[in-house]
Amino acid sequence: MTIKVGDEFPQVQLKYIPFDKSNPDACTNPQILDTKKDFAGKKVVLIGVPGAFSPTCSVQHLPAYVTKASEIKGKGVDKIVCVSGNDFFVMSAWGKDEGVQDKIIMAGDANGDLGRATGLSLDLSKVAMGPVRLTRFVAIIDNGKVTHLSIEPDPTDVTVTGADNVLSAL
Repeated sequence: MTIKVGDEFPQVQLKYIPFDKSNPDACTNPQILDTKKDFAGKKVVLIGVPGAFSPTCSVQHLPAYVTKASEIKGKGVDKIVCVSGNDFFVMSAWGKDEGVQDKIIMAGDANGDLGRATGLSLDLSKVAMGPVRLTRFVAIIDNGKVTHLSIEPDPTDVTVTGADNVLSAL
C-alpha cells in the first residue's frame, strides 16, 4: 500500500556519506539516517529518484533542489534528503558531481527498504536498472507525518515533483 498525506512516515534506516567542508573530496564513513529518529520534530523534504546519474535525475530534477535549497530551508525546512535505489557511495559521488555539498543529504536505498515500506517502489528491470528502484516522488514530512506527497505519473519526467512545486506546497 502506498503512503498518503496524513500517514505516519515509516521507519527505515538509510545510509549516507556526510559532506566534509574541510575535505570536500573525502569519502568518510557512512552514517545512518533513521527516518523515525532523525525526522522527529523536524520538517523534511524527501526527494525520491529512480537512479543517481540518470539523465532526468541529473538534468531536470536534482539541480533545481541544489539551486533552491536555501529558499526551501527558508520556509522552515530542517532537512532536504534525496534518496535513490543506489548505494550510499554512489549517492555521495553524485552529490559531489552535482555540487550538493551540505545542502542536501544524499542517501542510498540500495536494498529497497524505503520503496517497500512506502509503496513507492518501481521495477526497472526492463531497462536494466534492477527490480527494486524508487519511483520519482517528493514528500514533505512534518514531525514524522506526511503533509504533502507528489508522485510523478511518468517517472522519466519531472512535472509535479520539482523544487518549484515543493516551494508552492510549503
